[in-house]
Amino acid sequence: MNNEAIKDLLYKMADDALVIGHRNSEWTGIGPMLEEDLAFSSMAQDKVGHAQALYQILHDALGEKTPDELAFQREEKDFKCCQLVELPIGEYDFSLIRHFLFDHAELIRYDMLTASTFLPLAQLARKVKGEIKYHVMHADTFLKQLAHGTQESTARMQSSLDYAMPYALGIFEKSEYEDVLIGDGVFAGENKLQEKWLEKVGAIVTTAGLKMPDVPDSKIIYGGRKGYHSKFLEPLLDEMTEVTQIDPNAEW
Repeated sequence: MNNEAIKDLLYKMADDALVIGHRNSEWTGIGPMLEEDLAFSSMAQDKVGHAQALYQILHDALGEKTPDELAFQREEKDFKCCQLVELPIGEYDFSLIRHFLFDHAELIRYDMLTASTFLPLAQLARKVKGEIKYHVMHADTFLKQLAHGTQESTARMQSSLDYAMPYALGIFEKSEYEDVLIGDGVFAGENKLQEKWLEKVGAIVTTAGLKMPDVPDSKIIYGGRKGYHSKFLEPLLDEMTEVTQIDPNAEW
């Protein structure tokens, strides 16, 4: 089993979860209604917990640094998150669409990983996918309500979906280890994940009365998995690590 291939997979999953967790936490105190304020705060906490668990596997099983060091003491270029999770929260319609697209991908990914030959990841997947099911239920419910709402809410949901889709397809950017992961039975691959995801979200979008955007390959936002990020990631990391940077060796 190729450890470098597994590290690459774990890093991108953990970094995705950490960054979108931080983004979702920005809704705390400003949600459009109390229920959504609490929902996004709770999901943010779950995402950071998922990131911590993945970083812990990297540390315990693969000899990487501690979870705190991996989360708070790496440079921007070392992060492997997709650019979708880096984008500012914007208005609620965008955050909801991102939540819908990202969490469906995560749920399918973790469901696939329950069969992974890398046992620590398979065990985590069986635990985590139950939590993400609730995230997906939340996203689906509010997507349908707003898509079937007023003319303005329908238009805004479609506009956000159109904007987010090129970034969302970047979730499935393949690494140099793709064939190794598939061959070793660690993960069935990004192509299979994307195929399942398109089928699932496409059906829900259609049922909600929205139109799935047609994004040509040339418009897909890749790069995040290889350390090429949007202008939004570095300021986010600066904010996220502000306290740690006062004294990186302190025990808080």
